[in-house]
Amino acid sequence: MPEIIEAIVLGIVQGLTEFLPVSSSGHLEIAKFLFGNNAMAKQSITTSVVLHFATALATIIVFKTEVLEILKNLFTKGWNPQKQFSLLIIISMIPAAIVGLFFDHLIEQFFDGNIAFVAFMLLITGVLLYTSEKIPRNDKALSISSSFIIGISQAFALLPGISRSGATISTALILGIEKEKAARFSFLMVVPLILGKMLADILSGDFYTNAPNMLYLSIGFISAFIAGYAACTWMLQIVKRSKLKWFAFYCFFAAFSILVYTYFIQ
Repeated sequence: MPEIIEAIVLGIVQGLTEFLPVSSSGHLEIAKFLFGNNAMAKQSITTSVVLHFATALATIIVFKTEVLEILKNLFTKGWNPQKQFSLLIIISMIPAAIVGLFFDHLIEQFFDGNIAFVAFMLLITGVLLYTSEKIPRNDKALSISSSFIIGISQAFALLPGISRSGATISTALILGIEKEKAARFSFLMVVPLILGKMLADILSGDFYTNAPNMLYLSIGFISAFIAGYAACTWMLQIVKRSKLKWFAFYCFFAAFSILVYTYFIQ
């Protein structure tokens, strides 16, 4: 039973925080700390792949119309908006792909249960979210340069505590991109990266190392998918209504709570 509860909690945490701008990796580190399970400090690769596949699938289903339109137009002659969007997605992936390819082992060192580090990164996420709401609203189109800059934000979000969706959406808003465009681009740009990372993990040879049982994985997948689908849909509405500041306040609260516990209570 404890394993089932753990799978549900990790699935919900992954599903919600993949889309809500509060850092999925940071909250998974916090969840691992609260469970007191040292074996979870580096989640089994199998569990990680399954949970990320669930959130990727949720994204594809939420944006099924856009995804199908992009795939259909990729194979038509001539230049069209869908091909341009695909190019911008590819450009946005470059910074994170480079960091993941050449600095993967360095990034892994930050996933060692150091929740104080997570707290400082949550503070940065909060500042980004709060700042993005103070920028005058524009309706600029996505460009090659803005896509690359948003991609740099996504690369920084490889650190636990920096929210990927929070960093990319905030950066897009600061650059003057319209809110709904910013959210849709943020959610769609991560799908190829998740699928690529999943493939790399599967081919690494460590995929089945310390793999949990199928019941654990199935429950984690289902809970991550349901939570992810709900969070993705909800987040689109939140960005439209410009409510990111409340997530900024949450990040500040979580960060200060962790720091107080780390330096004054523990």
